[in-house]
Amino acid sequence: MVVFDKPKSLCDVPLHYCPGCTHGIIHRLVAEAIDELGIEGRTIGVAPVGCSVLAYNYFACDMVEAAHGRAPAVATGLKRSDPEKHVVFTYQGDGDLASIGMAETVHAAARNENITVIFVNNAIYGMTGGQMAPTSLPGQVTQTSPYGRDTNHCGFPVKVSEMLSQLDGAGYIERVAVNNVKNVRNAKKAIKKAFQNQLDGKGFSLVEVISTCPTNWGMTPVDALKWVEEKMIPYYPLGVYKDRAAQSKEEA
Repeated sequence: MVVFDKPKSLCDVPLHYCPGCTHGIIHRLVAEAIDELGIEGRTIGVAPVGCSVLAYNYFACDMVEAAHGRAPAVATGLKRSDPEKHVVFTYQGDGDLASIGMAETVHAAARNENITVIFVNNAIYGMTGGQMAPTSLPGQVTQTSPYGRDTNHCGFPVKVSEMLSQLDGAGYIERVAVNNVKNVRNAKKAIKKAFQNQLDGKGFSLVEVISTCPTNWGMTPVDALKWVEEKMIPYYPLGVYKDRAAQSKEEA
């Protein structure tokens, strides 16, 4: 009896991510959701610039490369080209989605585009060398904030899930983490639900995944997981921030 196997939607190739990086876990969860929903042949992934720039090497579905931050715009075009056939998801980091791509993200949500966004938040620019990101925590040391993020000078971190949940168009917004087994299982449920929402025509779904970056945080993988638990999750609380379909059922 097989109790554990590689998802068919995940290619059998080595990942390029740093040791201890949790992108690999998130990739697997996305692939498992695609497999379980039986949509591999219909799915198109969009990966922009960032650590996920090589995601087309890892997912067995069709993939499109987008310019930095433009994945929601590209996904919108793909989905609208054949809404009944295509299942479209973006896979984006916080520097990409919450900085250069903030306009695309907000307006895709405001229009309630029927796409799925996987948003990986590790509070730093990963691929480009560890600069301060829009989501870097107050006091967090990065390459461009060597004395810690000064909120008087740089402002406060952008809380993407809280912000998007205020838009009337957004259908489903949830923040999860992958720092322990329980949270990984909850993340899997959220990602699968986001894909199911698209299949059901419920509109824009975004799952924010709190992730690690041991290399640019200057930590061991174990310490990075602890930092997620002790620092990131308290600042970015986990949970469902908006579920319009569930709210409609309760009101009915």
